[in-house]
Amino acid sequence: MAGNSFGTLFRFTTWGESHGPAIGCVVDGVPPRLPLTEADIQPWLDKRRPGQSRFTSQRREPDLVKILSGTFEGQTTGAPILLFIENSDQRPKDYSAIADRFRPGHADYTYWKKYGIRDWRGGGRASARETASRVAAGAVARKILGPSVRIRGALVQLGTHTIDRSRWDWQASLENPFWCPDPEAVAAWADYLDTLRKEGSSCGAVIEVVASGVPAGLGEPVYDKLDGDLARALMTINAVKAVEIGAGFAAASMRGEESADEMRRGNAGPRFLSNHAGGILGGISTGEDIVLRFAVKPTSSIPRPLRTVDIEENEVEIETKGRHDPCVGIRAVPVGEAMVASVLADHLLRQRALCGL
Repeated sequence: MAGNSFGTLFRFTTWGESHGPAIGCVVDGVPPRLPLTEADIQPWLDKRRPGQSRFTSQRREPDLVKILSGTFEGQTTGAPILLFIENSDQRPKDYSAIADRFRPGHADYTYWKKYGIRDWRGGGRASARETASRVAAGAVARKILGPSVRIRGALVQLGTHTIDRSRWDWQASLENPFWCPDPEAVAAWADYLDTLRKEGSSCGAVIEVVASGVPAGLGEPVYDKLDGDLARALMTINAVKAVEIGAGFAAASMRGEESADEMRRGNAGPRFLSNHAGGILGGISTGEDIVLRFAVKPTSSIPRPLRTVDIEENEVEIETKGRHDPCVGIRAVPVGEAMVASVLADHLLRQRALCGL
């Protein structure tokens, strides 16, 4: 199966299936002598871990990571780093009833047509369970970036409910189960999602990721633009259907003088009077905050009867049992952060190789 590796100089390959014995990744290209232990990775996995509230999947996975190679005495050696996460709460029997039926909105049909075989135990490689490996790799990427680069994500829309940006509070996003930066929106979001759960339905979400402290000059000007690589990275996350950078689609309705991000002299070099470009111009970082948003569709696996076909193309109905997120976008927040970290770490190493930054 091709397409399991991501990155150029900082590169990781994920492996494992949703209901197999374990998942993990091999991270390559990490410079030697970086401090790295499981304790540097675990907090980010804890942020993504299921079963932390009634609003996420009740699958009970501790997601404890083990470093099996690539470090010695708490430092990276320059060798590939193998990160191992055991699956301890598999329930493949929950999916036995759909072994020969395709779940609408899921990858069942396309995997079947491509490979002639599919792992129906929760979707196998197509499951959001795979994203734990990305979060582990992203934790390593953060070590490369160092403490001066800060990457934070928040849920800015849940279904039809959006935040009030005038109340944005990063600290509040750490204190509720939605990663919502608007503390006054949380109660309404909880009621909305409770209603959806009782109705056996689901909803989508929009996540915003902001990377601060990124130095100017990262990115390649033509085919490996920084914004292009970031958009691709976010589009590889399960259920993501759209990506915006900076003003995004709103830029289409602006006038030229409004979107231009005028410049003035600052104490530490030029400063921008606005950031509609989202911190990237010509595919290269400007030094301003990199701002991205991505849209996640509603969870496809729901317990409502839906029309579909089986592997012999008989028309049937399907109800998906098992433990699923009523909004998969909630746990996509740390995944989006991890993918942004991975792209930035890759481009930082590429810039060092090219220009000695």
